[in-house]
Amino acid sequence: MTTVLITDDQPLQRFGFRMLLESQDDMTVLGEASNGSEAVRMTAELLPDVVLMDVRMPGLDGIEATRRITAAGDRTRVLILTTFDLDEYAYAGLRAGASGFLVKDAQPEELLSGIRAVATGDAVVAPSLTRRLLDAYVHHLPKPGTADTRDSTPVDARLTSLTDRELEILTVVGKGWTNTEIATRLHLAESTVKTHVGRILAKTGSRDRIQAVILAYDTGLVEPS
Repeated sequence: MTTVLITDDQPLQRFGFRMLLESQDDMTVLGEASNGSEAVRMTAELLPDVVLMDVRMPGLDGIEATRRITAAGDRTRVLILTTFDLDEYAYAGLRAGASGFLVKDAQPEELLSGIRAVATGDAVVAPSLTRRLLDAYVHHLPKPGTADTRDSTPVDARLTSLTDRELEILTVVGKGWTNTEIATRLHLAESTVKTHVGRILAKTGSRDRIQAVILAYDTGLVEPS
């Protein structure tokens, strides 16, 4: 059973989400929050598997609420809901620790599958969309001073424990390759790829695949096209 906390400042929006989620046999709504402060407090009390997080709310917004929830280190994951798929707040949400995001006009089945994906640690957005969003995201970042390449010793401590193969796979994950594409192009079994990705997440402290993509950009393994 996947437990969910709904966060949105619009009562009708919360009602619609609740009706949809409670129609599912594998989901339970633990509560509703109308702003970021309530979401942080209720998450600490209820420990839901997933928080559906609106961005623009009075008081504490969804980005800061996401940052506080993920910083607590609990198992709760955050799924950001935005008005536009290239909303600048989506990038900030990813950086704050969100496990993914969807647009509010997504189909009901997309929202449900997104919640299930986030609950199991997977990314919600497709890899190709992840790449497009991250490409736009990094253009808002300051240009890094110096970044090591795969031919030299990485400066970032999060990369130092990775093997050469794991570093290679992290790089192509950052480029938006799916597990199937990685297996085909690197001549590996898909189960082996999944094992490598799992180890990369564990070693780098990445909560999920999206956070691994951000890491690949932040450390200079991948550059925007």
